[in-house]
Amino acid sequence: MTETQSTLSRRTFVKGSLASLAATGAVGSALYGCAPQSGTDAGEEPMAATGEEIAPDEIHWSQCNVNCGGNCVFQWHSRDGKVLYMETDNIGDADLQARACLRGRSMRRWLNSPDRLLYPMKRVGKRGEGKFEQITWDEAIDTIAEKLKYTIDTYGNDAIHRVYATGMYSTTGNPTSRLLNCLGGYLERHYDYSANMILASMPFMYGDQFSPYDNVHCTSFSEAAQNSDLVVMFGNSPAETRMGGANAAWDFARVREGVTSRGGKIVNIDYRLNETASGHPDEWLPIRPGTDAALCSALAHEWIVNDKIDKEFLDAYVVGFDDDTMPEAAKGQNKSYKDYIMGTGYDMVEKTPEWAAPITQISADRIRELAADIAAANAPYICQGWGPQRHTNGEDTTRAICALPVILGKIGLPGTNTGQREGEPSVYLVGSLPAGENPVKVTIPCYQWVNAVDHGHTMTATNAGIKGGDLKNDIKFIWCYAGNCLTNQHGDINYTHEILADESKCEFILVWDTVMTDSAKYADILLPDAMRSEQLNMQTQGYSEYYTSVIVGGPAQEAPGECRSSYDVCADIADRLGVKDAFTEGRTHDEWVQFLYEEGAAADPDMPTWEEIKEQGVYKRELASSIALKDFRDDPVANPLGTPSGKIELFSEQLVEIANTWELAEDEVINPIPVFNPGFQGYGSVTEEYPLYCAGFHHKSRTHSSYGFIPEIEAVARQQVWINPADAQARAIADGDTVSVASPAGEIRIEAKVTPRIIPGTVGIPQGAWHKADMDGDKVDEGGCVNTLTTYKPTPLGKGNGPAHSMIVQVAKA
Repeated sequence: MTETQSTLSRRTFVKGSLASLAATGAVGSALYGCAPQSGTDAGEEPMAATGEEIAPDEIHWSQCNVNCGGNCVFQWHSRDGKVLYMETDNIGDADLQARACLRGRSMRRWLNSPDRLLYPMKRVGKRGEGKFEQITWDEAIDTIAEKLKYTIDTYGNDAIHRVYATGMYSTTGNPTSRLLNCLGGYLERHYDYSANMILASMPFMYGDQFSPYDNVHCTSFSEAAQNSDLVVMFGNSPAETRMGGANAAWDFARVREGVTSRGGKIVNIDYRLNETASGHPDEWLPIRPGTDAALCSALAHEWIVNDKIDKEFLDAYVVGFDDDTMPEAAKGQNKSYKDYIMGTGYDMVEKTPEWAAPITQISADRIRELAADIAAANAPYICQGWGPQRHTNGEDTTRAICALPVILGKIGLPGTNTGQREGEPSVYLVGSLPAGENPVKVTIPCYQWVNAVDHGHTMTATNAGIKGGDLKNDIKFIWCYAGNCLTNQHGDINYTHEILADESKCEFILVWDTVMTDSAKYADILLPDAMRSEQLNMQTQGYSEYYTSVIVGGPAQEAPGECRSSYDVCADIADRLGVKDAFTEGRTHDEWVQFLYEEGAAADPDMPTWEEIKEQGVYKRELASSIALKDFRDDPVANPLGTPSGKIELFSEQLVEIANTWELAEDEVINPIPVFNPGFQGYGSVTEEYPLYCAGFHHKSRTHSSYGFIPEIEAVARQQVWINPADAQARAIADGDTVSVASPAGEIRIEAKVTPRIIPGTVGIPQGAWHKADMDGDKVDEGGCVNTLTTYKPTPLGKGNGPAHSMIVQVAKA
C-alpha cells in the first residue's frame, strides 16, 4: 500500500505549483475558476502593477462537502482573506489522487455567489412566499430558543423533528443532534432518501446487521477490477452519481479495464443510455423502468430449467428457494421462490422470458442470452444502483436483483457481489462531533415526516412504520439544516406546500443554509451558514472504496456578511437554554476539530501529528479490496447472518407476519419472497390522459439539488426531459422545444431533449432542479423540478420515496 504525505513547506509548495502551472500553460477554465492570475512567468513570484512583489497565495485544503459521496480534495488559493481560484488534489501517486469533478470545481462560484445568504432573517410573508426581513443574531437566537422551550413544554420533545438533509458533510458540520439531545431529544428518522427501500427490505434477506454502506455486504469495485469476468449493473451510473477522482467513477474505470482485459464484458441495464455507458453503447441493455424484478424472474427461470442453479449452495446457505429449504411451517404449500418462478404458486404464472419481454421491453432471446452469459461467468459481479429501488415496488425489486447471485451460488467468492452497490470504505480515520444519546426512542421513516406534521398522533407501527412506540404528537417544530428536502427533494411539492403553509400544523420552521433554496422559503427564521471553506474544517473520505483519507484546512476566506458557523450558533442557543457546558464540553469549534483528529491519530499510529496535518492538509492511503459475505461463505455456522435462520432468506417468515398484521391499503402488498409487482403508477398504469411512464435520474450538473443554482453549470448542462424520437414525433416536439410535462400531481415546463438514448414510451427527468412556481397561482413549475410530478404515496414496507421514479405523465408542446 502507498501512503502519500506532502513534505513541502506551504510557501515552497505554492511557489512550485504556480511555477508549474505557468510553465505548462495550465490556465484552466474561466467557468470553474481554476486558473491563477495571468502574467506570472515560470519561477517568478507574482508582481503587482507597481513592480512590488506580491506575497504568494496562501494554500488552504478543504473538500467537496455535498452528498455525492466523494468528498474530493479542494486546494484553495487565497489572498487577503479571499479565495482567488481553486486547484484540486495533485500530490502523490497519480493513481491515488482525489481530484474533484467539474461540478466540484465550480465550488468557488458557490462560495462567492452574489446569492449567498448574509444575515439572519425572519419571515414577513406567508409560508412559502419567500418574503423576509433582516434581524439581529440576538433576535434570531432568542426566537429559536423560545420556540424550542415552548414546543418541549407544550407538546414534548417528540414534537421536534430534524428533517433529512445531506448538503453538509464534515466532522463538525451538523451539531443539531447534539444540541437537541442536550435538551431532552427529538423525533429522529430511520432510513434515508437515498436507499429507503433497500434499508427497509434487505435486512429480511441478509440479516439485521445489513448495511448498503459497508464492504461486508457489498463487494469493492477494486475486487471486481482484479477478479471479475462479467459485471452486470442494474441502474448504476457512477459517472453521474459518484463523479470525481475520490469516487466510484474512477474505481469503475479500472473495473472496465480489468474485466475487458480478461475477455469479459460490462452490461448496463437502464432505461436510458447513461453517462457511464455512453462511450460504450454495446454495454447498454434498455429496460422499461420499474420492471427489473420481472427481468430477474425470467433470468432465474432460465437457470432453473437449464439446471444452472447451485443446489448444494442453496441447501446449505439459503432459506426459501424451494420446498426443501422452506421453513417447516411453510413446507408443502407452494410458497417458495422456485414455485413463484415456475408458476406453481402465488399467481400461477410461469416467469418465462416470453412473459417478461412485453413487461421489460427486452426480447425473450436477449433475456436468454443474458442468462447464459451470467451462468457461464466464473465470477459475475452483479450490482444495483439506488435507482431501481426508488420505485413504488422498490422493496421487491432490490431483493429480486440480489436473488440472482444467490441462486447461482456466486456469493462470497473472488470477484463476486451480493447484488448490492459497490462497497464503501472499511476504514475511517477520524470521527465526528458526538451527538450523544437521544432520549426520544420513537423514530419515523424519513419520508413520513409530512404525514407526521399532518396527523402524527395517529401514526403507529402497523399503519405508518413507526419504530420504538407510537407517536404522541404531530410535528410542531422542524429543524432543517443544509438541506432542500422540505419541498424540492421531497415528493409531491404541491401537496407538501399545502401542509407546510398551514401554520396551525407545524408551528415553527427553522431553515439554515447558504442560499435561498425552495425549502428556505418556508422558514420562519432563516439563518446564513458559513461554508466549510470559511472555517477550520476536517473530513474523512466519502463513499469511494479504494482509499482512506483525512483533510484538514481553512479558513480559506472570511465568511461574508454575518454568516457564522453552525457550531457557534448552536452553542449560543445552548447558552440561552442553560445547556452550554453539556453542549461544548468546554471546547470551541476549532478545539473540537483538533480533539477529534487527535483521537483518530491515537488509534492509528501511521497518521501524521496534529501539527503535521495542519501543515500538509491531506493524508491518504490505499485500502485492500473486499469480498462481500466472504466470512459467511467460508463458515456459515461460525458467521451466521442476522436473520432468524442465520441464513440468506429468500422467503421471510418475518415479512409474512408483517403482511398479516400491518394496516395496508387495497393496492399495497408486502411479499415474503422477491416478486415482480408493478407498483403504484408502475407498469400497466398508463392511461389515455397520462400515456407515458416517467422516471427521475441523477444529473451530472448537480449533486441532488446542490450546485443547482449556479448559472454557469445550468448553462452547460441544461435541465431537459429526455424523450425518444418516436414519442416526440407523435407530439410534434423537436429537440430544444419547451414542453409541458403533466402528471396527476402537477405540471412543469422544461426543455425537450429528443434522443434515442431513452426507450420509447418513457421519459426521463433529471432530479434536483430548483422548483420555480407561483404557489398562490397556477403552481406550474418553470424550473423543471421532477418532484412537482411525484405523488406522495409512501411504499408499503419502508414507507419510502418510491414515487421518485414511478410516475405517469403526458408531454406536450408548451
